[in-house]
Amino acid sequence: MLFDQIKSPGLAHFSYLIGDGAEAVVIDPRRDVDIYLEHARRAGMRITDVLETHRNEDYLIGSRELEQQTGSRIWHADAHLDYQYGQPVEAGQVWGVGRLKLRALPTPGHTPGAFSYLLLDADDNPWMVFTGDALFAGDVGRVDFLGEDRTEEMAGVLYDSLYQEILPLGDGVLVCPAHGAGSACGAEIAERPITSVGLEKRANPRLQHRTREAFVADVANVLPQPPYFAHMESRNLTGKPGLADVPAPRPLSPKAFAEEAGRDDAVVVDVRSELAFASSHVPGSYYLYKSSLEPLAGEFIPVDRRILLIDDAEDPSTIMTRLRRIGFDNIAGFLSGGMLSWNIQAREVAAVATLPVYALCQILDSKRDVHLLDVRKEEELATQGIIQNAQNIPINQIPARLDEIPSGRPIYVFCGSGLRATTVASLLKAAGFTDVTVALGGFGGWTSVTCPIVRS
Repeated sequence: MLFDQIKSPGLAHFSYLIGDGAEAVVIDPRRDVDIYLEHARRAGMRITDVLETHRNEDYLIGSRELEQQTGSRIWHADAHLDYQYGQPVEAGQVWGVGRLKLRALPTPGHTPGAFSYLLLDADDNPWMVFTGDALFAGDVGRVDFLGEDRTEEMAGVLYDSLYQEILPLGDGVLVCPAHGAGSACGAEIAERPITSVGLEKRANPRLQHRTREAFVADVANVLPQPPYFAHMESRNLTGKPGLADVPAPRPLSPKAFAEEAGRDDAVVVDVRSELAFASSHVPGSYYLYKSSLEPLAGEFIPVDRRILLIDDAEDPSTIMTRLRRIGFDNIAGFLSGGMLSWNIQAREVAAVATLPVYALCQILDSKRDVHLLDVRKEEELATQGIIQNAQNIPINQIPARLDEIPSGRPIYVFCGSGLRATTVASLLKAAGFTDVTVALGGFGGWTSVTCPIVRS
């Protein structure tokens, strides 16, 4: 028997390869499908079917890529949508996978026509359930994609799916969700890549409510939606273009890179370390750190912009693949030789000033006319503490709220580590702010008297 949970960093996305005998099935594949093909080949299995739990919003599905390379059949959920490929799943539908079976369970709520898939062992015992975005470890799927006016309705539908289809399967059934901690598809997903029905009954805060009404009141929230989500929703109905139709990015000399970067529709994306970026970077470039590359790109870069990439790796293909998972096919090229080649040609560079937290506290207490910008999220403020007299704008809200940030004073950006602060500093510099400094480090050295931390 073959069981693989395929993790996609940055997206916190989980897809699955299940096989037995000579047959295998993939659930919710990502766009770059080589890993499924390789694992199935090593196991001596052929991928016969691809099952989708719902129409995805945060990444491009790889179903058609697998169909083209293996001849597998595609089964999609949300049959009410205008899919241009595959066949719709029906409630109770069963697929044989060697000695195993997969059965379709209707679990709407996150989307109107979502499905989960129950894996039965050779003796027809319920073994695992692949829940898509219906049930996560420590959380449930968001219910706001149809609009704020329908969140309570969809939360009630999700409650029925959980309590009528998933939870009655039995405490020992393993739960295999489509996302892990850090995904934009859930607010409080726990760091348990695989969990169980029984564990979620005990430990999942969303499942502790005594009534349907209490569950709805807790779950019917509107969460931030990165701008690229709408593009993913549209593209995932067509599955086009395939990766084979996407042009390969070109290595560019510093001269060619500078010419491309000068185009109005171009954006330079730098994914080196925060300290490397701060010390020297191409003027006007955005800093996106690798651990959160996809959500940052989805927040700050329009999908129709031409991307020019700077990495410290000789082969930036991994970064390009990750960007293509969320539809950034227009990668015009990358800087051959990285910043070293740029500097050797003595081309113009920019920098971002940095300082440790204790030095920032001394500046704040010196009564200088400075501005502290705290870019942590609201939930971090609640758990870590609020910095008094600081302006708080969460990182994902910065582009829409630039006019709230004073431009005539030195700005010090704080996030708790320095990564997000460096990203925000790059956005501010690109927007014309000149005096921007990043605070490196967290709360361990915070001693400011004028801007103390107030903990709830």
